[in-house]
Amino acid sequence: MSKPIKIEMFYTLTCPNCKVLEQMLKALLPSYEGSFEFKKVLAGSPMGYIRTLKLGIHSVPTLLIDGKIEFRGVPTREQLIDKLNNYTKSINYERN
Repeated sequence: MSKPIKIEMFYTLTCPNCKVLEQMLKALLPSYEGSFEFKKVLAGSPMGYIRTLKLGIHSVPTLLIDGKIEFRGVPTREQLIDKLNNYTKSINYERN
């Protein structure tokens, strides 16, 4: 199996929408059987702050998949599933 694709969620401690997105990801990702590696990045931490500046992130939650900003804010469940499926299709294509 190839290396899992990194998913990074930039968040803050007081962001209610960040909790919604995190719960959605935790509910969906197990069905992808290790295709993704989920990591949370605290936007207010020193390293998180530097990364937000470099990536041009001005609001949370912001979701990066494979190093690319895919969502700013909370997507619908369907939008998130479609995006994750697009990434897993590209993995399957690369394996063939």
